[in-house]
Amino acid sequence: MNESLQNGKTEPSGAQEADFRKNVLVEVKDLKMHFPIQKGFFKRVVGHVRAVDGISFFIREGETLGLVGESGCGKTTAARCIMRAYEPTAGEVWFRQNGEMANILKLSRREMGPVRRQMQIIFQDPYSSLNPRMTIMDIIAEPLTINGMGKGADLKAQVRDLLEAVGLRAQHMNRYPYAFSGGQRQRIGIARALALRPKLVICDEPVSALDVSIQAQTLNLLEDLQKEFGLTYLFVAHDLSVVEHISDRVAVMYLGHLVELAKADELYCNPVHPYTEALLSAVPRTDPDAIKQCIVLQGDVPSPAKPPPGCKFHPRCRYAQEICKQEIPEWRELTADHWVACHRAAELELVGIIYG
Repeated sequence: MNESLQNGKTEPSGAQEADFRKNVLVEVKDLKMHFPIQKGFFKRVVGHVRAVDGISFFIREGETLGLVGESGCGKTTAARCIMRAYEPTAGEVWFRQNGEMANILKLSRREMGPVRRQMQIIFQDPYSSLNPRMTIMDIIAEPLTINGMGKGADLKAQVRDLLEAVGLRAQHMNRYPYAFSGGQRQRIGIARALALRPKLVICDEPVSALDVSIQAQTLNLLEDLQKEFGLTYLFVAHDLSVVEHISDRVAVMYLGHLVELAKADELYCNPVHPYTEALLSAVPRTDPDAIKQCIVLQGDVPSPAKPPPGCKFHPRCRYAQEICKQEIPEWRELTADHWVACHRAAELELVGIIYG
């Protein structure tokens, strides 16, 4: 990216943009989010929790990027930094607005207004994310009202169309959230996220709180809506089988770092990072022809307040060598559109999901 900025805006240039970032909607570059650790009466800062510690990736228009990893690895924090719900410690978040890329972390609060309308989120818990004192009509209409995009009969018609788009009936709009099941509440949350016709929708564990049968329905709905509205998804999840179903590409996080990113089929069948290999070995398979090898990682996930030196995964990696303990691996493109941060990625022969 061109570092020169004018009001936070510039257009990437050169051959790199031409062949590597075609149709990119979002690009995250060296994003960091460090939360201070405070102690004592005077709240003295004694350290930092490195929740997100220098991640870089991009999302093309119309695709779904799955972001996976163990609980506490920084997935949700990264997603909220992209939306500027958190103000990142460092890094850049580039978003395509009106045909040009803007580093939204450089924009003022007023300049962020139009950008925020283009970025919406579906929350994990369909129970706590809906105000129990508001009707469904008021919940879905709220973003439209705030942004002056409808009133009266027109507003009601827009809410009706959104409810029908997510598989609910128009007569539901005068009910309160308690009258709906978890799956129906999540559909209401999806309708609210679509109200402003965003380009990017961040799905923060949108099916983890739902029954398995309802999960499949919700995922199918998200795929249908993506085609209908031309949406781009950042799909945050810890369930790799769910991510496999919906994602075009998958990024794997560990302790605030990205360790691997590739097309879904490529990553699931041909992982090149030992952590990805271990995660895939734990995915339950319903295919009787699938050959499975379970890899049990030793030890616990290190504290993000005191991460280990070198590769953050080396204390639990069965392939670790001396260089892994001393040097942080470079985030590099190993093969076309397959990124990894591992010193030994080119020489290891790892096992993905093998079908007989």
